[in-house]
Amino acid sequence: MVAHGYELRHQAVALCRAGAKNAEVARRLGVPPGTIGYWLHLDRATRGECPGRPVPPCPRCDGSPLHDAAYAYLLGLYLGDGHIIQYSQHRVPSLMITCSEEWPGLMDEAERAMRAVFPHNKTCRVRKTGCRNVKVYSKHLWCMFPQHGAGKKHERRIVLEPWQQAIVDDHPWAFIRGLIHSDGCRITNWTTRIVAGESKRYEYPRYFFTNRSDDIRRLLTDTLDKVGVEWRVARRGSAPYNISVARRESVALMDRFVGPKH
Repeated sequence: MVAHGYELRHQAVALCRAGAKNAEVARRLGVPPGTIGYWLHLDRATRGECPGRPVPPCPRCDGSPLHDAAYAYLLGLYLGDGHIIQYSQHRVPSLMITCSEEWPGLMDEAERAMRAVFPHNKTCRVRKTGCRNVKVYSKHLWCMFPQHGAGKKHERRIVLEPWQQAIVDDHPWAFIRGLIHSDGCRITNWTTRIVAGESKRYEYPRYFFTNRSDDIRRLLTDTLDKVGVEWRVARRGSAPYNISVARRESVALMDRFVGPKH
């Protein structure tokens, strides 16, 4: 490898900036054309003139607008079935929401929320066995989801930042909907009773939310309290991982603002 001095590099860049073509400068100075192009690229990068896509704006970094309701819904999805990952071969991290193939409507809603929160970034769907990962790439995912960290969510503390809590307080149903659409469900329970000597079957709808993280379950129940939904812990053995909403008035509220997955 031939080492070129700073003066030669400075002369080459000055000639290019004066309007000379790279090939002409290379012939005049006896330097390979590729080296001239590299020197010119470094000069442009130093001056902030390097061509390429500008980094999209970020509500947290530069105060750009944020679709608060879409963010509250996407935050709920992320806390349930989402995770952020950055592979070594990718320069940009991705947010992935895992959705069952049985719920195509959920995939559509997740993608719409991503586009609303990250309007300058493209989304995609990656097919997996029995499910699809709805994805968006952004350099600002760490800013928007500070709950990200090493290990599983239920093994680390999950607390909302004050600005996130303010959004959830303003859009509680969007947040509840995201959590239910990720780790929850609406089912129909049934029971039998003896009426006038005969056994009769009764059916009633019910919402469930299942998550191993005490913090995430608490975020849901605190928000349910704020909107007037009654809930209780439904244990399986000694594990308090299930939140149940079964009272008629509360189910009616959930049906109005959340609804089943589709």
